[in-house]
Amino acid sequence: MPSIRRISDFKPLFTNLAQTSHYQLIFGGLPSDLQSYLIKRGVSPFFIGESAGLLCYNASLPASNLTTKTVDGNFTGVSENFAVARTYGEITLDFYVDSNYLMIKFLESWMEFISSGSHNPIGNQFAGPVHQGESNYFVRMQYPETYKTSFTKIIKFDRNYEYFKQIEYTFVGLWPVSISPPAVAYNQSDVLKISATFKYDRYIAGRALSLNRFIGNDNNQESTVKSNSTGTLVPVRGTSGVVFYDRSIDTKTTAEVNRRFFNSYGDPVIN
Repeated sequence: MPSIRRISDFKPLFTNLAQTSHYQLIFGGLPSDLQSYLIKRGVSPFFIGESAGLLCYNASLPASNLTTKTVDGNFTGVSENFAVARTYGEITLDFYVDSNYLMIKFLESWMEFISSGSHNPIGNQFAGPVHQGESNYFVRMQYPETYKTSFTKIIKFDRNYEYFKQIEYTFVGLWPVSISPPAVAYNQSDVLKISATFKYDRYIAGRALSLNRFIGNDNNQESTVKSNSTGTLVPVRGTSGVVFYDRSIDTKTTAEVNRRFFNSYGDPVIN
């Protein structure tokens, strides 16, 4: 029998729903060979780390599936299903194109690098380059460790920007597999857009930095030093204001030696 609920019982829940329009994309952990290739094509690390993510106007959070296998069960005529593997889907990201066309150059050059083993040989000093304009051009793929990122992130938050009211996804081994053709036309002008589909080896739900693992708030865990209300964070004067050290694991001296400081929410900061 359903229970009788008053509007005041569920109003706090439905007036605090997450919004779709607050998120941040961060491309990080590009291998050095890929970065060098992009720099030669005018795509700087600053654009990749800062501007590229801001130009992403539409993104999808990742999802995964458990592959199952059906086997005969312990009872006659009964079948059982078991999980045998976890598979990860693709994600599609949509971008605005800047007036310098760096967004297109970034994606095109990234995909070009993946198949650039013929004219950009890595690890073989005796291999002569074969450029795309030559008649004997061929395609040779680079090694995966030269084109996959190690910590591309999507951070989903809300307009109040509260540290503990957000969810973070870290993609391991992310790389583009396709680019949708940008549409151009002679009708009324609009912002040029481009979309790219990415594959990845896996994703981590929750914070994934080594500092997060140290303070215990990685993988969506509740931090053991979440706020100063616990009485474990002690304020000290830092180079850019007040910071805190955790007296349950440090003294002021060891915190200075190890550079282990936090803000009032338990978020690690650089002092």
